[in-house]
Amino acid sequence: MNGLLESVVSNIPMVLEFLAVIVVLFLAAFLLEKAAQKKRGVKEPMLNTRKVAMIGMFSAIAMILMFFEFPLPFAPSFYELDFSELPILIGTFAFGPVAGVLMEFVKILLKLFIKGTSTVFVGDLANFAVGCSFILPASVVYAFRKNKKSAIVACVVGTLMMTVFGTAFNAVYLLPAFAKLYNMPLDTILQMGSDINPLVNEGSIVSFVVACVAPLNLIKGASVSLITLLIYKPLSPIIKTGRRG
Repeated sequence: MNGLLESVVSNIPMVLEFLAVIVVLFLAAFLLEKAAQKKRGVKEPMLNTRKVAMIGMFSAIAMILMFFEFPLPFAPSFYELDFSELPILIGTFAFGPVAGVLMEFVKILLKLFIKGTSTVFVGDLANFAVGCSFILPASVVYAFRKNKKSAIVACVVGTLMMTVFGTAFNAVYLLPAFAKLYNMPLDTILQMGSDINPLVNEGSIVSFVVACVAPLNLIKGASVSLITLLIYKPLSPIIKTGRRG
């Protein structure tokens, strides 16, 4: 706990940047969920006692899943696959976009309290932002029309958005930020990619993110989506009411 407080105090600009991203995404989720409720002619509280309890449970499961990471043969070892978005996608289909963004935030918050940050919040911001780029579009599509076809479309849209955003975010922000953080030339990081993946051109950040980051996000989005589509319907009544349908 003391270590986390020290990290916060010594990295105030990064923390404020993180908080600004959180506020913007919460506001977007709130407005989009309101629009979806209006379109469907329903009025539901975005948060109630049961939702808060379920958000806490799904966030805790997601945080645990963050620690089970798998290396991939086409990317450097610092890119690993995890399935922490699975419980969050299930939860956000049940409870809406605001709950989805909140689960992403609580997941990161729990991880920080338990493990702290080794990247002065850069990696944590990346995990939150990229996770929301998947969860938020998918949940918004599903919130406007809740049926099986819409769920499939939502998963496809979420996967594509995460792939595009995650790829661009790595190229524009994350890789340069890590190079600066670890006092390492960016070319050294890119070389790690070209050493393991022949599709990465030496010194090319574009080929690096296209060959290493985009496939990772596609695999993650597709696998999380497939599992969600298979298990959400039978789980939905239990999640929402505590009883089988």
